[in-house]
Amino acid sequence: MVDPHQLGFLNVAIPTVMVHTVTYTVVGIAAMNVFRYTGALRDDPLHRATLRDTSDPRVMAGPLVQPLRGLLFAVVLYLLRGTLFAPGGWLVLWIMLLAVGIFGTFAPASASIEGWIYLRPSPTRTLWGGLAEILTQSFLLSLLTFLWVTHPGVAWLDWVFGVLFVLALALPALGLLARRSAPGSTT
Repeated sequence: MVDPHQLGFLNVAIPTVMVHTVTYTVVGIAAMNVFRYTGALRDDPLHRATLRDTSDPRVMAGPLVQPLRGLLFAVVLYLLRGTLFAPGGWLVLWIMLLAVGIFGTFAPASASIEGWIYLRPSPTRTLWGGLAEILTQSFLLSLLTFLWVTHPGVAWLDWVFGVLFVLALALPALGLLARRSAPGSTT
């Protein structure tokens, strides 16, 4: 295990960006299928009025902007590296994400305290599906980032996340290009 105080920014940023992008994409696709988000968006007027359809190009491009979000996370993780990458730090990170980013967010998100106050109830499957999705993704982000940062040079981690990161970016990009070049496409 490395001394967390000796970690450079790139030692934290590269794993954080890659793990976030991969877990966001994989967990998001799994949740979209398990909880049938496409149908929920189509069937619920509240969701239809506020959320983009899963076939919308911006939704399809979601994974492409996740490296930027991962970089924002990396800045915070780097500043708190002495705590977050010490033994047990993955749990501290997950609790921090839950408290600040999910339940305590300033926005009225569906699983947040503000959401419970200000949002109208949504269908049970999308509320619980969304909560299961963000709890799973934040848990995996915390645990896998901790493992990769604290065990640098583990070849299988480098390879697995390298390949998955490239796929997480290449597949939506190729899908958007194919959609754009399809006959009759207006996007």
